Amino acid sequence: MIKDLRPRRGKEILPPMIEEGEHEHQDFKFAISDARKIARSISAFANNDGGRLLVGVKDNGVIAGVRSDEDIYVVEQAAEMYCVPPQEIDVRAYQVEGNVVYQVDIQPAGIGKPVQVVEEGNRRRAYYRVADENISAHSLMVKAWMAQRKALGNASGILITEAEQRLLAVVGECSDEGASLNELHTMMRVSHTTAERALINAYMMGLIDFASNGNEFTARLRN
Repeated sequence: MIKDLRPRRGKEILPPMIEEGEHEHQDFKFAISDARKIARSISAFANNDGGRLLVGVKDNGVIAGVRSDEDIYVVEQAAEMYCVPPQEIDVRAYQVEGNVVYQVDIQPAGIGKPVQVVEEGNRRRAYYRVADENISAHSLMVKAWMAQRKALGNASGILITEAEQRLLAVVGECSDEGASLNELHTMMRVSHTTAERALINAYMMGLIDFASNGNEFTARLRN
């Protein structure tokens, strides 16, 4: 539980962060009323490379301050009750001209991906951060993350077959943006099932990674 969160002076700390605007690693939150919505942001950051929420800042960057001390407990509820697995968050409080803003840092989940959100009807959905939006992660990405977590990162028993070799060749021939996950089986000239299995295996071996070109999710060679 978060206790005794005393604000520190934020006049020199907050403005530079706010000037960055909302982006892949930062989101502004003013009205905190729905734990699930906050959980989606936490999931999206955790499934990407981490990020931070600035609670008490409007979408246009105006510091309005948190409306209630209970806001931070809604964020905590989102991380603990609506994220699977539960996520640890780091919270700091800053005060600027009488307004209190909470900085909530979310760490990348790494091998703990996917971080899913418990939606209405007890459905689970994983999110991913693209630019300043939280969007649903592609089903193939979720399957690959789950397979990696189940294997606890040990992919030493996976052999590179002809399917994986074909996958790497196709992805390598594409631009830096990578190959579309939706069209990968067509580009490889194999069945959807074969392409899916090859993608999951290649991800578990650390040969490819996932990204987004702004329009769709892609697979690209890992440096």
